[in-house]
Amino acid sequence: MSLRFRLIGLVCGALVLSLALGGATAWLNASRSVRTEMRSALLVARHTIENAVERLPDAPDPSYALGELVASFEGNRHLRVRFIGEAQAIAAPVVEAPSFGAVPNWFVRVIGVVPVVDRVPITVGGRDYGTIVLETDPHNEILEVWNEFADSLVTPAVLSSLTILLIYLFIGRALQPLGALAKALEQVGDGRYQTRIGGRLTPELARLRASFNRMAARLAGADADNRRLNELLLTLQEQERSELARDLHDEVSPFLFAIAVDAASAARLLREGRATEAREHVQSIADAVRPMQRQVRSMLGRLRPIGLEEFGLREAIENMIAFWRRRRPEIRYQLAVSTGCEVLGELVGTTICRIVQESLSNAVRHADPTLIAVSIDRRDEEVRVEVTDDGRGMSESSRLGYGLVGIGERVRAMGGSLTFSSKPGEGFAVTAVLPCAPHREAACVSVQAVEP
Repeated sequence: MSLRFRLIGLVCGALVLSLALGGATAWLNASRSVRTEMRSALLVARHTIENAVERLPDAPDPSYALGELVASFEGNRHLRVRFIGEAQAIAAPVVEAPSFGAVPNWFVRVIGVVPVVDRVPITVGGRDYGTIVLETDPHNEILEVWNEFADSLVTPAVLSSLTILLIYLFIGRALQPLGALAKALEQVGDGRYQTRIGGRLTPELARLRASFNRMAARLAGADADNRRLNELLLTLQEQERSELARDLHDEVSPFLFAIAVDAASAARLLREGRATEAREHVQSIADAVRPMQRQVRSMLGRLRPIGLEEFGLREAIENMIAFWRRRRPEIRYQLAVSTGCEVLGELVGTTICRIVQESLSNAVRHADPTLIAVSIDRRDEEVRVEVTDDGRGMSESSRLGYGLVGIGERVRAMGGSLTFSSKPGEGFAVTAVLPCAPHREAACVSVQAVEP
């Protein structure tokens, strides 16, 4: 059932309940009032007849006087008077015209007042002239109560009808924005995040509209970020594949070719019985394997931090620093890792390694620093990663590379934040805050300086 008809049902229910309570009260009062009125009319009539009977001895013709007495009740609203004796006379009550139609039988039964009969014997001078029969007739009184009851229903019925009509129209008008909101939600659910709700609304619905529009804007932004991230990931993936393919082609492929040539030569020399010369080719194969191993290890390090799973976070980062120290020995490196960072989990640990790896690479390649400091500090449910250098920094017109942008997306996907700070000539800083599980151990920072 719609909200509109629920409200109308509530109003109708309240009206029916109020009418039931009012009707019960009116029924008690009406029934008591009709009985009282009938009783009073009967007592007054009997008193009138008794007074008239006391004056009959002085009347010339008592029978005629009795007929006149009965006739005097003609037009009474509540009594039917009959004279039963030597002469017959009857006075019937006036039947009033109903204002709202005839009284229903159920209403008469509800009032529950039945006619009452009273008899007054007439004796004058020892002579019995007959009996005057008094019978109450509650019809007119019940009709009066019915008219009052029906009249009292007209005003509530009109007001209720107007109220129901106003509720139907007003709620229908008020629910139109909710219908628009439901349609807009369906559109957002279908992925159309540019949907917005406009128009003039009540303050309550205006706040709802503002909340919906903010939600839709955020979803549109998140959708755009996801699309951009997917494009970035595809770009980075292609770049990484290209670099791996280039390394395999430029670095590994020549050694494999040399190994194949040396192996063929050694086999040929061994068949000819020239073992001494074959030994030289075997040594050449061994010499070619070693640089291939280093190259493959370097490639694996780009795919996954070496030592993270085997030795922990500190060892993995020290391997990264050692990699660059061998190539740029003139730079000083500092590493600070707080206690408790070894149990961060593979996902958080890998993300930290990627942040440090990309930051070290950017600093060494582009900043020309003399010092690079790496700090990893765990505090309760967060771990803070900072990589700073004292290089030349980044100019305002420069744009972040794909590597840092990809790291930022990775950090935000984990519910963390990544910020950059740079001033030309004063160095560059990368700061990441990542969520992690709480740990009971206190964070004790140990600082290790790695000198070239």
